[in-house]
Amino acid sequence: MRGLIVGRFQPFHLGHLSAVKEILQQCDQVVIAIGSAQYSHTKENPFTASERYEMIHRTCEYEGISDRALIVPVTDINQNALWVAHVRATVPEFRVIYTNNPLTMRLFGEAGYEVRQTRMYSRERYCGSLIREQMINGGHWEQNVPEVVVERIREIRGVERIRAIFNLSKDISQ
Repeated sequence: MRGLIVGRFQPFHLGHLSAVKEILQQCDQVVIAIGSAQYSHTKENPFTASERYEMIHRTCEYEGISDRALIVPVTDINQNALWVAHVRATVPEFRVIYTNNPLTMRLFGEAGYEVRQTRMYSRERYCGSLIREQMINGGHWEQNVPEVVVERIREIRGVERIRAIFNLSKDISQ
């Protein structure tokens, strides 16, 4: 059986990794759908789809699960009534979706999919917006993401990018 998880993964953190491992205890394979794939260089979506792909791929390789994980970028279409069909047309076939997002649960449930929730792993720590905030403020964000993700973010100067985006948006709002 193949399961699906959808997220923006901005960045891919230890909570995401725990969810993927939980799914792989129940499924033979997991499709990791990188949502909002068309967005980058914004406060909410600072990393490109290819950068997020690399973060996830390197983590899966390091964890020895790359042969069981399929990573697919998925663009937003901003039409809830069509979104499930769009995802279905974009990713490989799956039987169950794993999500904690109420809208995603409703849309896939109404489309006839089995919907399961994953445990929330230290949500107060493993949250993309909090990790990005730590990057902006010089906090210890590195402890909340896999080491290979730390390396990738450093390679692309991701912290500097996030700080520049934050400063630009702060300047614009003043």
